[in-house]
Amino acid sequence: MNSILRKLAFVSAIAVGVLLCAISGVFAQSRGSIKLNEDAFAFAARLINDGHVIADRKGAWSGDRPSADQENEFIRLHGFGEYAKWHLGIDERYPENTKRRYKFPYGDFKSVHRCGLLAVKARAHQYGYIEIENAAADLKRAIIVKATD
Repeated sequence: MNSILRKLAFVSAIAVGVLLCAISGVFAQSRGSIKLNEDAFAFAARLINDGHVIADRKGAWSGDRPSADQENEFIRLHGFGEYAKWHLGIDERYPENTKRRYKFPYGDFKSVHRCGLLAVKARAHQYGYIEIENAAADLKRAIIVKATD
């Protein structure tokens, strides 16, 4: 009986190990697929420099963020190239001209929102996207510098 229990425990340990390796591999693959959208970063910096900023409070992003209908209308009028400029992340697992490709929105298609950048920074930090987190922090600093000009 003890022999059977030891074999069962051994097989269970192997199965758990294989499962953990598979999960960590999928997690690492998905984390590595999102890259900084350099064009969006430059576009946001220009918007900030030109004064197209909403210096709203922390937590306001849930109310300020464009709805799915607003996103769809923006894409219909301006295309995915313009839509992409409003997202600091590009998920390379998805094809161009799909909404799923573009991550980490920071504005409302008119202005950069401080609360949007705070949300991007927090979420990028949470999931380990250091380059996107740093870009959001740089843009937030640019808003502060512009406000003191």
